[in-house]
Amino acid sequence: MKESANDSEYAGLLVRDGTGFVLQSDDGRRYRLELLRTPIDEVEKRVIVTGLLIGDDQIEAEGVRLADGS
Repeated sequence: MKESANDSEYAGLLVRDGTGFVLQSDDGRRYRLELLRTPIDEVEKRVIVTGLLIGDDQIEAEGVRLADGS
């Protein structure tokens, strides 16, 4: 379920780098995530990020959940 009408969903691998969290999306792009909470249980797993694209490579994330089958 989407948080608001403007939110989109992005699938990929959630990784942590020196400055925060990055989604390595299924289409090969990397998105820096602005998060309200730290998604410890989802790191290095396939996830769905719900949020708003606020730049070419940045997502303001409303939520992060494990993708089916993870």
